[in-house]
Amino acid sequence: MKNKILIIVLLILPALSWAGNPDRQGEAGAYELLLSPWARAAGLNLMNTATISGVEAMRLNPAGLHFDGKTEFNFGHMRLYQGAGISMNAGGLAFKIGENGTIGFSIAAMDFGDIDITTENQPGGTGGTYSPNFIQGGVGYSHSYKDKIFVGVLFRGVSETIIDVSAFGIAMDAGVQYRGGNDGQLRLGISVRNVGPAMTYRGEGLSQEVELTTPQTNSYFLTGYVRAAKYELPTMLNLGVSYDLKFVGGRDYLRLIGNFTSNAFSRDNIGLGAEYSFKNTVQLRASYKLPLGTVAEGLDDIYTGLSAGFSASFPTRKKMEGKPEPSRFAIDYAYRTTQHFQGTHNIGIRYNIF
Repeated sequence: MKNKILIIVLLILPALSWAGNPDRQGEAGAYELLLSPWARAAGLNLMNTATISGVEAMRLNPAGLHFDGKTEFNFGHMRLYQGAGISMNAGGLAFKIGENGTIGFSIAAMDFGDIDITTENQPGGTGGTYSPNFIQGGVGYSHSYKDKIFVGVLFRGVSETIIDVSAFGIAMDAGVQYRGGNDGQLRLGISVRNVGPAMTYRGEGLSQEVELTTPQTNSYFLTGYVRAAKYELPTMLNLGVSYDLKFVGGRDYLRLIGNFTSNAFSRDNIGLGAEYSFKNTVQLRASYKLPLGTVAEGLDDIYTGLSAGFSASFPTRKKMEGKPEPSRFAIDYAYRTTQHFQGTHNIGIRYNIF
């Protein structure tokens, strides 16, 4: 009991010393790090810090990389702000190494569609188009201790390219999960995300030709480079808790979720969610996230706080006595409501090998 109390205190103390800063809202960059292409997490507004597992954990809490099974493949697609023409695609792989370790790899890319090229002399467009390339790739590791305590760390490379200007950065995530109670019904989780050095844009696109005139009235042209300002990563801290109410011999459960998010460059958030699982085949989930504090007019969050989703999982063969657990194929979907546009849609497929 003393060890459990100590763990809970260690999980909570960092959150008490971390404060949101709404006055700095919008001052960070690389905000695509806050987007999740995974439908299960999106259906809970990314508040399942304490319960997330498998490939999806590399987007929220790398401690959750540890999952039931040997290998997991996950592919996700997100239609961001339906009607804006922006989407995100991602793929990930996680597999066990040894008895207590799990390693994972993930990659995600944004799709902005074709954007008209404009210049100072042709603000209406040159007739050409371009598409920015925003790509992220991460590798994470999770280690379990007696299936009670899980710790994880992840390193992610972030690349942003717009024609002939680009920026590259490194972000680190770290987290802890704890399972207690009967059959792990009580779960706690904490994660720190997007910790890393500032990024800055460089490239030929920042060059500018200027005309210089000498005292002898001779003029000539000189090419110089505009130094771009650095921008910080959108660092955040998540603190989550969940409790499972089990039914029908433990096969079905209702999971109640609470989460607190502290953002270094925007308002903090607090929220509640629930997930119901029926015979390990169908899961239904819904949540509501509420921002704390006030911001200047026009800087309200685009999301209204409501989200919902479901998952359907099917075994690839019939379970037979004396045989290994059959692999499972799953489809996930989530919808998050927004103040503008037509919401955000997530859809994904998973394949788990046991």
